Amino acid sequence: MVILVTGGAGYIGSHTCTQLLEAGHDIVVVDNYANSSPEALKRVMEITNRKFPHYELDLTDRAGLESVFAMHRIDAVVHFAGLKAVGESVRMPLTYYNTNIMITLALCEAMAKFGVFRLVFSSSATVYGLPREVPIAEHFPVQATNPYGQTKQMLERMLSDLCASDSRWSVALLRYFNPIGAHPSGKIGENPNGIPNNLMPYIAQVAIGRLNEVSVFGGDYETNDGTGVRDYIHVMDLAEGHLRALEKLGEGTGAAVYNLGTGRGYSVLEMIAAFEKACGRKIPYRIVDRRPGDIAVCYADTSKANNELGWEAARGIEEMCSDAWRWQIHNPDGYIGLKAGEQELNLTK
Repeated sequence: MVILVTGGAGYIGSHTCTQLLEAGHDIVVVDNYANSSPEALKRVMEITNRKFPHYELDLTDRAGLESVFAMHRIDAVVHFAGLKAVGESVRMPLTYYNTNIMITLALCEAMAKFGVFRLVFSSSATVYGLPREVPIAEHFPVQATNPYGQTKQMLERMLSDLCASDSRWSVALLRYFNPIGAHPSGKIGENPNGIPNNLMPYIAQVAIGRLNEVSVFGGDYETNDGTGVRDYIHVMDLAEGHLRALEKLGEGTGAAVYNLGTGRGYSVLEMIAAFEKACGRKIPYRIVDRRPGDIAVCYADTSKANNELGWEAARGIEEMCSDAWRWQIHNPDGYIGLKAGEQELNLTK
């Protein structure tokens, strides 16, 4: 199949591109590089020894988007493009609502115009808000507590309504838990702009010496060590989940929701200890006040994805940490640390 990957230069998108290519699919990538680097696509080509067309394009450019569909015989779309930082969404809600919703509307309209009705959508476990129990299953209420999560919740509803109105559509809504790790080659990984928002890249930057210590938000939760527990999943397992979901789309129509996680949780202190083992260095940390809205424990019920997609997370916490460290040690400043000219990529127009 020929798969259009929106946001394919991003963290999860670039790793999914490697999996799609290695599974024998052809890909076309569009990305505006607002939160990513074209260098990631160059490295995907190096890893897979395959080239593919890619375009610097914002999905709000409807004419540009339609030109991509006109030039390529697209069979399905994997949609990663969008803004994704919870804290930023609280500060800039209108930007998040405008961006995430409008680009998905534009994408779906272009898909329909060119007769493409298979879509894998990048959603998030943030749609569950503050669940009353764990593990979290797909039938739990969606009650997002921040603008980022609200955009995902709204788009899930929109795509479900689209499937209900037109039986040609087949959509997989993938609710990610906490992706970490990197490609085992160390060539691509998580490359946050500025100070990381997520735990693993923050720990890695403390280990490499770019940051002084890890702030652990809350040490008095009702958990084994008092720190919050989350479901961390290796980004390569997550990428493989997209491949399985894409294959599932060919079996029928309608919208289906799947949790992508490991089904177990690790505390913040367990994560720090695991990373210390992976990098052979002490990670200084400090317990600070809880963040408003945080919960003690959050992990997925993955039985639906296991049963219906034939998918299960296979990589453990040791591999997650060692792969993340390999990426960090080889790319201490991420893609932006490259010398001038090394990020240049000839975009196919």
